[in-house]
Amino acid sequence: MPNEQAKVQVLRSEYPRPQFSRQEWLGLNGEWEFTFDDSRVGVEEKWYKSDLAFSRKITVPFTFQSKLSGIEDPAFHDVVWYRKRFNIPEAWSGKQVILHFGAVDYIASVWVNGQLAFTHEGGHTPFQGDITSLLIEGSNTVVLRAEDFSRDLTLPRGKQYWLEKSASIFYTRTTGIWQSVWLEPVDRIHLRKVALTPNIDRNEIQVRTFIEGIQSVDGLNLQVIISYKGSMVSNDTYSVHSAEESRNIRLNDSTDHGLGRLWSPEHPNLYDITFRLKQNEIVIDEAVSYFGMRKVSIEDGKFCLNNRPYYQRLALDQGYFPEGILTAPSDEALKSDVELTKEMGFNGVRKHQKTEDPRFLYWCDKLGLLLWSEAANAYEYSEEYVRRFTKEWQEIIERDYNHPCIVTWVPLNESWGIPNVQNDKQQQQHGLAMYHLTKSLDQTRPVVYNDGWEQMTTDLATIHDYESRQEVLEARYASVETAISAMPANRRIFVGGASYEGQPILISEFGGIAFKKSDWEGWGYSGADNEEDFLKRLKAVLDPMFSSPIIQGFCYTQLTDVEQEINGLLTYDREPKAPLDVIRKIITGQK
Repeated sequence: MPNEQAKVQVLRSEYPRPQFSRQEWLGLNGEWEFTFDDSRVGVEEKWYKSDLAFSRKITVPFTFQSKLSGIEDPAFHDVVWYRKRFNIPEAWSGKQVILHFGAVDYIASVWVNGQLAFTHEGGHTPFQGDITSLLIEGSNTVVLRAEDFSRDLTLPRGKQYWLEKSASIFYTRTTGIWQSVWLEPVDRIHLRKVALTPNIDRNEIQVRTFIEGIQSVDGLNLQVIISYKGSMVSNDTYSVHSAEESRNIRLNDSTDHGLGRLWSPEHPNLYDITFRLKQNEIVIDEAVSYFGMRKVSIEDGKFCLNNRPYYQRLALDQGYFPEGILTAPSDEALKSDVELTKEMGFNGVRKHQKTEDPRFLYWCDKLGLLLWSEAANAYEYSEEYVRRFTKEWQEIIERDYNHPCIVTWVPLNESWGIPNVQNDKQQQQHGLAMYHLTKSLDQTRPVVYNDGWEQMTTDLATIHDYESRQEVLEARYASVETAISAMPANRRIFVGGASYEGQPILISEFGGIAFKKSDWEGWGYSGADNEEDFLKRLKAVLDPMFSSPIIQGFCYTQLTDVEQEINGLLTYDREPKAPLDVIRKIITGQK
């Protein structure tokens, strides 16, 4: 077992935040001390101060429910504790030390050397804290207490099931650390984050920088260097006088009539950008990022990418892995999912009920794959849910704003969290609030009010339809009227007095054809007996998408089998159920 854990540690040793990276950092993934606290006595007994050994070992960032954690216990344990000892490199002397957590499900309390450092609520977003004042010479200790609420249906939980065994569309739970943990040294004055907004119509990139620790400091400058495939495009230095600065930088480079260097799935062109914060000409902080020059818009009822109508061929991607659950076993596994998706003819994915590891978004950016970013929803409504979800959704947008791959925000899906939205005005207002909140934070991307049905104000009209008969789908999507009036899940497409206003129509869930091609037993929305039957059924649901005069894109369910669901194009182990080139012809509508 130690060899297995060492192997996993190497596999998850990549830098966790590729959209905003620094050269110096120290990963804390790997073996941690671990214990359950089913009696909830840890705080009272001050386990964060005690040297008493925890009863188990766990491999971070894998949760105790997963095989790769070294524990693989699917039972309910809603309070867990972690402990890790670490040393600060001597080269970091005089620096501020920031402790980062990629994601911890659900409430995290962090102590360093017995002192409370910071807390965070929300299971799918990153958090960090400055622990400099708590550090000591030699060995330091970090302790984390994670508390989950496994049976709470008002918790933003995604596909994590509130019963003991997975069933239907719900899967194994995750509790505790499930994304990477790392340390980073910074100067007292340093870049906290950047926001990059491309404008292809003006060939400009808006650069907003947010600087921590700045007060009345003279001689502070920021150098912004932009390059494309190693060639310098811009080198701009300006004085910094406030915690937030903004500049529009024109990219004076050849763009081949505006197309040559734009980002798209077919041409995932990326610019590199380096930030050097200087005080009296001495570099005190340096971070690197990248961006894509691309534009998402809706013109005359058409979804457009880079000012041209663009047909979206998406796959529903749950982002689950057999041995890691929500956590991919390796960065290579995330990259492989993107490559397989593209090889099957898709140009995008809808990440379903999950805020994915930033490394996946990096590979979408780099290899060229559109992404609809969807939150992990609650299942029932409450005012406490609204507080929790609103905070977490804002953190999701802040974390992922710079990724060119993201072309749509999806805060709500299938009325999860708002089950009575058809008639309940309070729940209707929550959906409207999430739509307008999203638009207030990002005006560059369309927002879906409630993916699938029961929508009000929305930029895209999206429909979930698991009908398997080709002739029914062809008739249903022959016109706008038949599409909007249909109720494929016995749900209205629009509610609350809202009606269709010319938005692009997309079938954002359909298919779901079960085909058993592994040892897994399971279900789907319809079933195939063999490979020939599977491909015939696949073509029967795809052809109506292409022949429809009104549909502007689709999202096929689904990319892989997941636990008890066997309705993927790939098995849970990512083995194709039919030759990839044959699947590609069907997905791309080739005759």
